[in-house]
Amino acid sequence: MKLSFEYGPGMMDAELPEWTDVFVPGETVPDPPVLEDIEAATSASIQNPIGVEPIAKQVRKGSKVVIVFPDRVKGGTQANSHRKVSIPLIIEECRNAGVEEKDIKLICSNGLHRKNTKEEIRSLLGDAIFDRFWPTGQIVNHDSEDWSNLVDLGYEETYHSHVIMNKEVFEADLAVLIGHTLGNPYGGYSGGYKHCATGITHWQCIGAHHTPAVMHRPDFVPVSTHSLMRHKFDAIGQYMEKCMGKKFFCCDAVLDTYQRQIAVFSGAADQIQPLSWEVADKRTYVNWAQKKYDVMVFGMPQSFHYGNGMGTNPILIMQAISAQIVRHKRVLTDSPVVICSSICNGYFHDEEFPSYREVFNLFQKDYANILPDIEKYSEELSRRQDYIDKYRFGYGYHPFHAFSMISSAHIAEQHCAAIYIVGAQEPGYARAMGMKTRATFEDALADARKYVGDRPNILALPKTFKIAAVHLCMKDEESSER
Repeated sequence: MKLSFEYGPGMMDAELPEWTDVFVPGETVPDPPVLEDIEAATSASIQNPIGVEPIAKQVRKGSKVVIVFPDRVKGGTQANSHRKVSIPLIIEECRNAGVEEKDIKLICSNGLHRKNTKEEIRSLLGDAIFDRFWPTGQIVNHDSEDWSNLVDLGYEETYHSHVIMNKEVFEADLAVLIGHTLGNPYGGYSGGYKHCATGITHWQCIGAHHTPAVMHRPDFVPVSTHSLMRHKFDAIGQYMEKCMGKKFFCCDAVLDTYQRQIAVFSGAADQIQPLSWEVADKRTYVNWAQKKYDVMVFGMPQSFHYGNGMGTNPILIMQAISAQIVRHKRVLTDSPVVICSSICNGYFHDEEFPSYREVFNLFQKDYANILPDIEKYSEELSRRQDYIDKYRFGYGYHPFHAFSMISSAHIAEQHCAAIYIVGAQEPGYARAMGMKTRATFEDALADARKYVGDRPNILALPKTFKIAAVHLCMKDEESSER
């Protein structure tokens, strides 16, 4: 069986055994149908929210409104994307209730991700909203190191997480969260309370859940909405609401493989999360596999989710592989083999990922045998002013982001018998992360026989990082386990 997998800017061919099973989201098993009239459905949802008063009853002339929208990592940029449809409708509701345009602020919830450029924000919001609010400074990125615009709320009671959040959101009369309910290895789904717990906070708050202590628990793998991480998202978001004295007004869209709206739910996060998950489960948790797989095969482009260099930066290569283990563990054997193509050429993209090279080098020394061994350096690097300045002013990822990713990256080592990187131009970077290297898919599969035998069950996943992933399940698996 001949297949092609992503490889840097292009593709790499693989000749796999004829018994290989292939899964492509949205194709092998079709997604649920998308909304026929996206604007009408979104408008109806906004005007009839669940668990909170309609916008018209929450604001009036003089009210301050903040609309928080996700960054470029997910959600799509098509003309009828959720951001482009919902935000004008929210603004219209506020204006009809008497809110003055000068009192509306749009905040990109980039969290510890790099700030989005002017051009990227235009692509997210569309020309009309961008041209209307950008010139007056009413569209901004969240800055998790700008202490003039952060408020320290202390520690929430359930898990003792330190909660620090955006001050403008905290002080707003109406705080709107525009979210996407899309399968995510971190807590099952994006959107809901995950949005505020990660997007408008500080690294110390994110450090309450993106850590080995949370991500290396048995409830994290396979992916689940019942993990400690998800419970922490909820506790942080609800503590924010308690301190604000009001609930977030959420407008979350359930998205399909191509970031199109399947459904839209508006209202209180604690009430719309289970409703949106129920719909999203039909697309995301796919009961398909009839056997457990010994080998999982996919390819990695140079540029995806987090940006250019994600598929060549060695820590992020390992993290991306781990994410597939988290998503698909239900259909994998206890110690599977992963075979992944990556040009792995040593390109860290230091401008966008400024702390990553130093974190990688730390892993090579000082008795660091596994990735969690270097967690002890996280506070030092997260407080380094040169890295903070690159995050604040140079469109770089926050230094703590690298440490949040090592927590995820170690999962692949925990759960795999071996990980092969195919086609590495500088294979030493992969080997330094504990991965094996081979020139071709065929060479890797031949070597993997010592782990999985001569006729392993093989799962091939073309387009893994090109389209929105699913969470594969056994055909007869009970949904209650999710």
